[in-house]
Amino acid sequence: MKLNELAPAQGSKKNRKRVGRGESSGVGKTSGKGSNGQKSRSGSYIHVGFEGGQMPLIRRVPKRGFSNYRFKKEFAIVNLKTLEERFEDGAEITPEILLEAKAIKKLSDGVKVLSKGDLTKKFTVKAHKFSAAAKEKIEAVGGKVEVI
Repeated sequence: MKLNELAPAQGSKKNRKRVGRGESSGVGKTSGKGSNGQKSRSGSYIHVGFEGGQMPLIRRVPKRGFSNYRFKKEFAIVNLKTLEERFEDGAEITPEILLEAKAIKKLSDGVKVLSKGDLTKKFTVKAHKFSAAAKEKIEAVGGKVEVI
């Protein structure tokens, strides 16, 4: 193969559709937009959820409660069972170490330790939040809990 023989694959380069170029082109007159109506006009835009003047579903459905979506915090969750399986006795566990050990996928707003599973090893656990039961279990074995 030579440089002058290089060419894109057959069928990979397609010419754009040239609309409004006469009836025989297949997309003449109304240029494939049908006839009349809002969507046939230039610059037309219908917002998402518009239902032709009918009261939109989002406004018909009753709204209840409170959503704190703007200031919500996402915590990476780790169970005691995971700590027991992945770390040696006497280890110091921080969010960065958890990330390296793939116990958590990403450090979002912090790490929360939950009490699922039993603990037999002593750990020094540094995290942003602890459940009361997890704190109790860690300290019962002789480990330390530090809130970052």
